[in-house]
Amino acid sequence: MCGIVGYIGPQAATEILISGLEKLEYRGYDSAGVATVWEGKIHCVRAKGKLHNLREKLDAIENPAQIGIGHTRWATHGKPEEYNAHPHMDSARRVAVVQNGIVENYRELREELKQRGHEFLSETDTEVIPHLIAEYLPNSPTPDCQHDTPLLEAVRQTVNRLKGAFALAVVCADYTDELIVVRQQAPLTIGFGQGEFFCASDTPALVPHTSAVLSLENGELSRLTPLGVEVYNFEGSRLKKMPRALSFTPGQVEKQGFRHFMLKEIYEQPGVVRTCLDTYINSNWHPLAGEEEQEVASSQKPIHQSPIQLGIPDSLYENLEHIQILACGTSWHASLVGKYLLEQLAGMPTMVQYASEFRYAPAPLTKNTLTIGVTQSGETADTLAALDMEQRRREGLEPEYQPRLLGITNRPESTLGQMVSQVIETHAGIEVGVAATKTFVTQLIVFYCLALELAARRQTLTSSRIQEIIAGLRQLPTEIEQVLEKQDLHIEELAHEFTETQDFIFLGRGINFPIALEGALKLKEVSYIHAEGYPAGEMKHGPIALLDAKVPVVAIAMPGCVYEKVLSNAQEAKARDARLIGVTPMNNQEAAETFDDLLAVPTVEELLSPILAVIPLQILAYHIAARRGLDVDQPRNLAKSVTVE
Repeated sequence: MCGIVGYIGPQAATEILISGLEKLEYRGYDSAGVATVWEGKIHCVRAKGKLHNLREKLDAIENPAQIGIGHTRWATHGKPEEYNAHPHMDSARRVAVVQNGIVENYRELREELKQRGHEFLSETDTEVIPHLIAEYLPNSPTPDCQHDTPLLEAVRQTVNRLKGAFALAVVCADYTDELIVVRQQAPLTIGFGQGEFFCASDTPALVPHTSAVLSLENGELSRLTPLGVEVYNFEGSRLKKMPRALSFTPGQVEKQGFRHFMLKEIYEQPGVVRTCLDTYINSNWHPLAGEEEQEVASSQKPIHQSPIQLGIPDSLYENLEHIQILACGTSWHASLVGKYLLEQLAGMPTMVQYASEFRYAPAPLTKNTLTIGVTQSGETADTLAALDMEQRRREGLEPEYQPRLLGITNRPESTLGQMVSQVIETHAGIEVGVAATKTFVTQLIVFYCLALELAARRQTLTSSRIQEIIAGLRQLPTEIEQVLEKQDLHIEELAHEFTETQDFIFLGRGINFPIALEGALKLKEVSYIHAEGYPAGEMKHGPIALLDAKVPVVAIAMPGCVYEKVLSNAQEAKARDARLIGVTPMNNQEAAETFDDLLAVPTVEELLSPILAVIPLQILAYHIAARRGLDVDQPRNLAKSVTVE
């Protein structure tokens, strides 16, 4: 959730730090601060609220310091006040620390330090860290501090006493050429420049400065000096690590003429869907002829060439009997669509669990089960913890109960990528807006590919049917472009009528019920309007009591096996004076007669309709929020990556 940046090099640090924090605003925050080391002193400036408040304070101070750390805080321990903002310092103001995460044993550490005479000025768990570091530092700096590492050793001893999940950046007034960074179950990445080095909790802060990065792994700390980077484990052993090249470009973290990142990312969806499909669809595959397919089926041998190439090893598929999916939020909605596809296309029994609930009430163990963790950032704390628990509870059991873990993420270099044996990347590119749009759609595309690959292996679909679905998938980017071109202005005008609306209902059935949930979530996230998604057939079992002329109802009515049922359910809402908005194919006379307003999409088969149905719902949520004058990219109380429980 919180954002960390750090810099050491020949340039003035303050502007680099504040600019880096601006690149991390999407992570969510309520206060911010920076600490620099200059003339043997730590200069710490903090401010409550948005970063412009901090920038105003910094602009009034001349500070040529060439080393510093910065932070955007999302309150966990203590109110969002300036005295709780990071960086935090020890009593002598010689050590400054920023932290992302939680120190679970901070109370006992705080009491121990108080008994030793330490005074605390905040309500945060982080403040114990600089005090502990100060305890382990020598009373005076060593004469030759360039060759000794007392600060690194003090930090190492400190982190070995901390319990929890955290990332840290540390500076000390007595060691002006050292920046120490730490990772323990919270992301932190080092950037390599020419005679300068950076650190950040997410790569967008590094992209403007370098393309060479090194992501620390759990239980590692690093010493950054003008001469280079050293990496150690928590036991103090030095490690050999190699940086990697970033695939992102500076333009990806800019708005490029759009008013908000959310709108830019909605418009990027045709491109990222094309990229995802091009990556995983085997262009050399051709459907088998009828006799050849019958021969393969009768021999019960796998199709010799897969239509989809996800790179998943055979060991994860061998004798597979069940799939369980662990996810949170938007990823959970994508997983519900995935469940439908895996069961209906591949005939694979699939269960979707909230990761936060699975941790405390896991499903009974089943044989030959593939567990899939879905998280756009790869850092979602509940999902990672649930996967870790599943790994541990299956280890040592009979072979058929052994863990099989797969990850679906937009960030393969994340903690998820280190935890599971195989990752499927969604290829959405950097998503800055807190409300997921393009990452949701690419998660859906990955589930289509996974279901088709399994269907081919299990021979639950004919190769001609697989070819038909792939052809439909290939058309989706163009069809999304049609929705954006024809509906954006219309939806913007429609949004004007809902700026005072307090409640929305979203309805869907079958494969589009999760899209109703996602549409409601998007509206809640960015517009702060209460919205609920329901299976359309469940309206009469209670929620219909909510309806009146003040409650708009959005129904997803795509031709297919439940189309007539959805129209009938919508009519029930209309009979209660609710304003009806239909997500339905273009030029549909029956729908035009049923709905008060149409959010039209191209006609596709029901199986592929979720990809198109969600687009106007994203646009509707965006324009209502923008019309209400809200901070669309950084909704209140929300963070892009939920890295604490």
